[in-house]
Amino acid sequence: MGRLTILCGLLFLLCNLKPGICSAADQLKGKLDGRVLELDESNFDSAISSFSYILVDFYAPWCGHCKRLSPQLDKAAPILAGLKDPIVIAKLDADKFTTLARKYEIDGYPTLKLFIHGVPVDYRGPRKPDLLVHYLKKFVAPDVSILGSDSAISDFVEAADTEFPIYLGFGLNETVISYLAIKYKQKAWFSVAKDFSEDAMVLYDFDKVPALVVLHPSYNEQSTFYGPFEDEFLGDFIKQNLLPLAVPMNQETLSQLGFDDRKIVLTIMEDANEEKSQKLIKLLKAAASANRDLVFGYVGVKQWEEFADAFGANKNKKFPKLIIWNGDEEYFSVIGYESLDEEDQGSQISRFLEGYREGRTEKKMIEGPSFKDHMMSTIGIGAVVIFVFLVALLMLIRSLCKDDDEPRGADTRRDIDHDDSSDGESSDTEHEARKKED
Repeated sequence: MGRLTILCGLLFLLCNLKPGICSAADQLKGKLDGRVLELDESNFDSAISSFSYILVDFYAPWCGHCKRLSPQLDKAAPILAGLKDPIVIAKLDADKFTTLARKYEIDGYPTLKLFIHGVPVDYRGPRKPDLLVHYLKKFVAPDVSILGSDSAISDFVEAADTEFPIYLGFGLNETVISYLAIKYKQKAWFSVAKDFSEDAMVLYDFDKVPALVVLHPSYNEQSTFYGPFEDEFLGDFIKQNLLPLAVPMNQETLSQLGFDDRKIVLTIMEDANEEKSQKLIKLLKAAASANRDLVFGYVGVKQWEEFADAFGANKNKKFPKLIIWNGDEEYFSVIGYESLDEEDQGSQISRFLEGYREGRTEKKMIEGPSFKDHMMSTIGIGAVVIFVFLVALLMLIRSLCKDDDEPRGADTRRDIDHDDSSDGESSDTEHEARKKED
């Protein structure tokens, strides 16, 4: 009894000397009910050490971007807390607790850092609640999951986020794909099945091992690779299957295409949801299977008019329209096959590709400000700030070279900063904080 009394006394003394240690346990309720934890200097270290995964929002109360991000994190918090491996969301007033802000090199607001077993990693992914959840689930997953039975394979596929392709290795050693799994960790799920039955072979449609099966649950697509399992061939298969056979063009897929150096066969339709358009999409998938050196994408004018108009859809009303796009400011039409007729579209697609490969093309340029505006929004405000800074720097150098009495670079910079503020906020301090906004 005496020992118990001593232990209780020591625990009471420890909690009074280091209140943050006890408060972390108390705040565990915040993790369970999905609330965003409020951190300060007294409980920050204990909270970081208490949770395997904790995403911390370093914010400033006066920051407009921080105010807009806060409700997004509130929505994502309960979903992330309910995962098999929970991810806690917390926030710290970095403008008030400057010692912690300096420790973690916070130089703008909001800054998000994911602490994985206490080790901070910069989070630069999406910030909308659903996309943030998708991204973080991949962020904390193993590079390669090891599966030991049919039920483990089924559970893995079911638990994986359908926004990403799923690679299942059968009869493979994990070391074969580990390097590529690390390289593409944030873009796909990777696993190796150590034990499986013939039923699994039938279910995932492969007839020999080793085999690497890739699933695209969102698009109901599947492909199988039997080797050779060498870096070049394996790498090409994984990279080419990160996207579905026919890619619907939208904000998210367009940003993904920025990491792919293949030319894009872009089909512009009047309405991608029409029955005749769906039949055409099936033909595009078949063409994509036979032409893996190209990406096949499509867009409906009704779904994304601004993007389609950048390729002259407003001038040529004859749809479907086919072009070859390099992902930049140039695209090519194939002479004689600018659009498809209603009949035998599969043959017309083949002749279009043949004309492109033989060089029977006409180069054109992207038109209209809407496309450039979109590209700005895709690459993020950070790139815009860098561009503005470089322009201001060049103007300053020019003014100094002219040996003017009064340099105009600083005034020009202030004017540009004022114009660049999309929210009409004139605070110089908040403008600097926006450099961290993606």
